[in-house]
Amino acid sequence: MNSKIRPHHLQKTAFVYLRQSTMHQVMHNRESTERQYALRQKATDYGWNPSMVRTLDGDLGRSGSNTAGREDFKTIVAEVSMDKVGAIFVLEASRLSRSSADWNRLLELCSLTKTLIIDQDGCYDPSEFNDQLLLGLKGTMSQAELHLIRARLYGAKINKAKKGELRFPLPVGYVHDPDGNITFDPDAQVCHVIQMIFDLYREKQSAYAVIQHFGRNNIAFPKRAYGGRWKGKLVWGKVTYERIISVLGNPFYAGVYAWGRHKSFKSVNGHGEIVTKQRLVPMEEWPVMIKDHHCGYITFQDFENNRAQARMNKTKNPDNILGGPPREGMTLLQGLVYCGVCGRRMTVRYTMNGKCTPTYECNWRKRQGVTHSPCFSFKASLADPVVGKMVVDVLTPANLSIALNALNQIEKRNTTLNRQGEMNIQRCQYRADLAQRRFEQVDPANRLVAASLEKSWNMELEKLADAEKEHREYMAKQEKEFPASRKKEITDLASRIPDLWTKTSNVKDKKRIVRLLVSDITVTRDAVAKTLAFNLRWQTGQLQQFTVPLPQNVFDNIRYPEAMVDRVRTLTLLHGDDCKTVDILNSEGKLSATGKPFTKDMVEWIRFKHKIDRPLIRDEYEFTVAETMKIFSVSKHMVYYWVNRKYVQSRKLKNHILVEIPTTKAAELRQMIENSHKASSRMLPP
Repeated sequence: MNSKIRPHHLQKTAFVYLRQSTMHQVMHNRESTERQYALRQKATDYGWNPSMVRTLDGDLGRSGSNTAGREDFKTIVAEVSMDKVGAIFVLEASRLSRSSADWNRLLELCSLTKTLIIDQDGCYDPSEFNDQLLLGLKGTMSQAELHLIRARLYGAKINKAKKGELRFPLPVGYVHDPDGNITFDPDAQVCHVIQMIFDLYREKQSAYAVIQHFGRNNIAFPKRAYGGRWKGKLVWGKVTYERIISVLGNPFYAGVYAWGRHKSFKSVNGHGEIVTKQRLVPMEEWPVMIKDHHCGYITFQDFENNRAQARMNKTKNPDNILGGPPREGMTLLQGLVYCGVCGRRMTVRYTMNGKCTPTYECNWRKRQGVTHSPCFSFKASLADPVVGKMVVDVLTPANLSIALNALNQIEKRNTTLNRQGEMNIQRCQYRADLAQRRFEQVDPANRLVAASLEKSWNMELEKLADAEKEHREYMAKQEKEFPASRKKEITDLASRIPDLWTKTSNVKDKKRIVRLLVSDITVTRDAVAKTLAFNLRWQTGQLQQFTVPLPQNVFDNIRYPEAMVDRVRTLTLLHGDDCKTVDILNSEGKLSATGKPFTKDMVEWIRFKHKIDRPLIRDEYEFTVAETMKIFSVSKHMVYYWVNRKYVQSRKLKNHILVEIPTTKAAELRQMIENSHKASSRMLPP
């Protein structure tokens, strides 16, 4: 028994810690695992009761570079900190940790609680200086050893990768031949599906559209298993968006041998643990990139075009010119319209005011806090029909070629789907024949095996029947939708593209056509002239300008035109009576701004709004207050005094008071003015 092991150590639990870095080591390096399990017997030999020995093997297959995912190591640290551990048995010090930070932390806790660390070289008491120094050196060497191992492995891998000889799991569609060369998958259906993805993406320019096509036509996607008992087995399943993106973004399909596309980096999570993540490295920083290394499904230029299209499809990308691929929606110019005020792309908003109304709006300055309101907005119905007509006018000279090209694309797509269905039937037929041969080769007396093989054969026959039925249904549908006479019909319809454009309801197809012809459209609004000015730039670089009048607001709609105001002014000057004006306007069939017959109130409102005064119709001896003041050189108050005391007769109009002063009354008023000192005091200066 070692002298460092004291009775108080034996009274505490002894931990036997097991760890190997990878699952490959766990599966194939069985001797190391057995030696670590044998440490339990070593603990009992040192005096620990078997019931006090605890084996921790949950970290097998875990790297010791950090504590992430190593729950047993965390258990040891926790138990040591609570002074419940007498000794830690480990095959080598590096098994505990290859990180100096974790190792020194454990040593400090062991020195405080006087916990022993026992490996194949001896027994160490971290509370003693010499043992602590030796263990610290072992931890440092362990971390340095990890760095050296990584450096050697990385140097060897990159050297082999630069020669294009480093083997790694190939993407689906490729296999290694017996000589070690990279070649296409020998399964023709696998190659056909991979090629279909690139062809569909070139046509539809959207990964989601490719997925929808696969889903509508019930096309399965292949996967090959790597490693384990299923190594090399081909599995067919449902395609996912991530799988499509990985295929389109992998340069391997363009014949490029690339290594180092992903780089690992470390970060600290919310629990204070160091975690390692992978991120994609830009193409310019790839350590190894060998073009034309092997056969490709597409060219490298096609790969570059696919990457550019993927960047264009990102709506949040500031460098995106067209604002993503054509999407569902009611607007025709989505992603093409730019604001003439701030230069940003205008977005689409849908307002609900009794019905759904699409609107182009620019609110970038509002979001940035520059202003409190958007730059401007306008309804899509003002621009979409105009641009649509311009596009149709451009397409008209090439109607026939466009129609035939569309038909050829449809025929090519149908041929691809037909080929896919035929290969699926061939695969199902092969599996059914294989199941039949297995059933026929079994001993009939062995009913247990024969029944299982018979069941498997029946299942394969059902799959074959389903595949044939699905293919027949598709062929019937194709013949119904695209008969042999359809080519002549489409050729005849080529001259009616404007009618087809007007009648079709598929806005997404219209958007694709517009984007093939139009580069961008810049719009500005003239608030004074109430017009929208459009600068349309075609893909050829030619610029075309046009204006569209803005719709009038509610008040403009009920505002009387100048011609109607002039007519009311003329009738008022001729007759001076609103009732006569109303009769004349109604007899002429004129209607008000709201579409109703004229009334006296309407005419009065027009005169008030446009300051049209009626002419005064009076007798020979009737004067206004102002004229009376001037004739007798008196104040306004004196004139009203005469009216109120009935010295003179008067009548009141809407805006005037007419005073009746015949010749005899004028003499009396002058005499009254001369005899009254109040009147004389109120007389105006001559």
